[in-house]
Amino acid sequence: MKLLRIIPDNTKFGFMNFRSISFPVSALLSVISVAAFLMIGMNFGIDFTGGTLIEMKSLSGKADIASVRATTADLDAGDVEVQEFGTLGEVSLRFGLQPGGDKGQQAVVERVRAAFGKDYEFRRVEVVGPRVSGELVQSGILGVVLSILAVLVYLWFRFEWQFAVGAVIATLHDLVLTIGFFAVTQIEFNMTSIAAILTIVGYSLNDTVVVFDRIRELLRRYKKMPIPDLLDLSINSTLSRTVMTSMTTSLALLALVLFGGSVIKSFSYAMIFGVVIGTYSSIFIAAPVLIYLGARIAVDSPDLDTAEVEGAEQTQ
Repeated sequence: MKLLRIIPDNTKFGFMNFRSISFPVSALLSVISVAAFLMIGMNFGIDFTGGTLIEMKSLSGKADIASVRATTADLDAGDVEVQEFGTLGEVSLRFGLQPGGDKGQQAVVERVRAAFGKDYEFRRVEVVGPRVSGELVQSGILGVVLSILAVLVYLWFRFEWQFAVGAVIATLHDLVLTIGFFAVTQIEFNMTSIAAILTIVGYSLNDTVVVFDRIRELLRRYKKMPIPDLLDLSINSTLSRTVMTSMTTSLALLALVLFGGSVIKSFSYAMIFGVVIGTYSSIFIAAPVLIYLGARIAVDSPDLDTAEVEGAEQTQ
């Protein structure tokens, strides 16, 4: 049986020719992301802001949003955000922090149950106090920072410093664009979003390390080959693996988007975006950076002649 090959074995696409485009485009997108974060801000969930989130579904099959808003306005619970979501009849209520701490939060839940218990089924109730939300913010930021530092140390020991710098630049690029994605789309940013960011870091680095391993291998074999040509050869030789990994991961994430529900919505959408941007950065950001950092490996192996290089390209 003939094996499926999405990418031909003899692919010789000139990825490095696009570095004069990819760098300015990525810089522009990064600036837009930072501007969106500062000007629009994030749609922080109750994990970070504190408050109460209640999701319920109408027993009649259709929710009367106007009636829900009027009823919640009479609960004396401050500003309430009422939204339809998911399938027909599903409504989410978001209350801010209430006076009285945890007891005040629980009192809101009881009042909502009393007001809507006859007509709605309660699907999800989350109550987060100000102290817990503050601790989650600190833990989330600390987790992301420590993960990046750990990655830097790992790559510094595994590769030469040029590779470590290239990987960190690509990783920061992915993080900035992911934050911009949350700011522009206003998808709720909660603890599952932190999990998505850390997963994106791991996915992007895994893809980058695979390419870097091939680059280092070919640098030892072809010491006189121009760096742009060697990078193109390395990326083309791993392109089939990169595409297959991205496709299979995206299919799994698509299933989460379609059937995972609203609880992991922020994780699913962020991960799909992260897979795309992580694959892009490992090819068009991490690898081209090595050209400007002067990546070379001095080894005591003889250079291969031109015929051997051409033969190797045909077998990649």
